[in-house]
Amino acid sequence: MQVLLVAVGKLRPALREVCDDYLRRTNRLLSVAEHEVREAGRLAGRARLEEEDRRLLARIPDGTPATLLDVGGATWSSEELAGQVDDWRHAGRDHALIIGGAAGVGPAVRERVTARWSLGRITLPHELARVVVAEQLYRAMSILQGTPYHRGAT
Repeated sequence: MQVLLVAVGKLRPALREVCDDYLRRTNRLLSVAEHEVREAGRLAGRARLEEEDRRLLARIPDGTPATLLDVGGATWSSEELAGQVDDWRHAGRDHALIIGGAAGVGPAVRERVTARWSLGRITLPHELARVVVAEQLYRAMSILQGTPYHRGAT
């Protein structure tokens, strides 16, 4: 089982370093493959969303369940995310996490996903959201493994 982290755009070097650190830690416990797709920067509006949707969906194998990072999605505590990851592992199938670009995603991605996950009501740049997702995957695995990284609410 592998988590496919599919995102629009490249991370700036400082964020790339942090994201790589969390992904390196996570990959000792859970296989995570990160796929970056180019932004459709020369396009605008609907055409931009359609092109970025096409690029995102091209990186996800047919039949692979997918969760969209979306402000309108369900909010999961770290413990609830750990439960989701555990369910994905027990299903024995890869699972994709999709992070759209600055303009979001279009209808093709929204129709393709099986779930929507919100990191909360705050607005995050899509680059920072990817770092948060990488950290939360590591935290979820530390919860499942019983390691001391996650201290929980005090």
